[in-house]
Amino acid sequence: MTVGISATIAMKPLRLHHPFFHLHIKPTPTMFFNPLRSFPQTITPLTLRRRNFTFCVIMGDQKQSSPIETGAEDNNSVSRKTPQPEVEVNYAQLIPPHVAEKLARKKSERFTYLVAAVMSSLGITFLAVLSVYYRFSWQMEGGRVPWSEMFGTFALAVGAAVGMEYWARWAHRALWHDSLWHMHESHHRPREGPFEMNDVFAIINAVPAIALLSYGFFNKGLVPGLCFGAGLGITVFGMAYMFVHDGLVHRRFSVGPIANVPYLRRVAAAHKIHHTDKFNGVPYGLFLGPEELEEVGGLEELEKELIRTRSYNRS
Repeated sequence: MTVGISATIAMKPLRLHHPFFHLHIKPTPTMFFNPLRSFPQTITPLTLRRRNFTFCVIMGDQKQSSPIETGAEDNNSVSRKTPQPEVEVNYAQLIPPHVAEKLARKKSERFTYLVAAVMSSLGITFLAVLSVYYRFSWQMEGGRVPWSEMFGTFALAVGAAVGMEYWARWAHRALWHDSLWHMHESHHRPREGPFEMNDVFAIINAVPAIALLSYGFFNKGLVPGLCFGAGLGITVFGMAYMFVHDGLVHRRFSVGPIANVPYLRRVAAAHKIHHTDKFNGVPYGLFLGPEELEEVGGLEELEKELIRTRSYNRS
């Protein structure tokens, strides 16, 4: 809101009229001695122009961001706000082309890995259930139920799944971060493409699992049954490792409700601390990572990482 006021040197009262208030400004004359008044002055057009001048008083509203005020009926009327038009912003046009291309490539990579993970998990699960059913059906052809063999098979399956955590912890520290670092290093660098060199370790661990399952499936007896159970345990651990490590921690694909399990969130936060190398690489294991951090006094850092993970998921 601006008001322009013109006045002349004639010392007339200056009045400012505004719908909300009346302001009267009366200039006060000042007496001063001018020694040149005793001399005649030459009146020129330039002098005349200098005797009369105009000045403006600019009064601005302090609330620069306030809505536009419309006319009021009288001085006591309440100003009405004019609604601002909504501006639709197409954020897709604000993304640079190279960034949009990178996001599209990442999305394609995540989908590729998701298809591979789901297909392999469904295929392995189906084959495992089918092989267990036919193996014990074959064992019971004579009408005798091999209870000891069945118990040994399932017990060793659980034992092998738990033992793989300790094997992976030792191999991670003694091999992958030592003599096999040239392969494992790809896991600690930004990944280019849906796969990385570190994925070879998953294939290496699958070799003994396939061998044990094959031997136990095509042979009868307690020892083949134990081998069959060990192969099942390694397979179950590999599938769980893929979904928690690759999906939940490193977000190579979406894991759905797995991300809402409280303990698995702690496992994911602990493994992220491993990638920061704050405790000399600890934890090297995955599912028992929080316990490893507790042994080296890293629980406080684990809680901080959990808070950062929650903030990232909300954003």
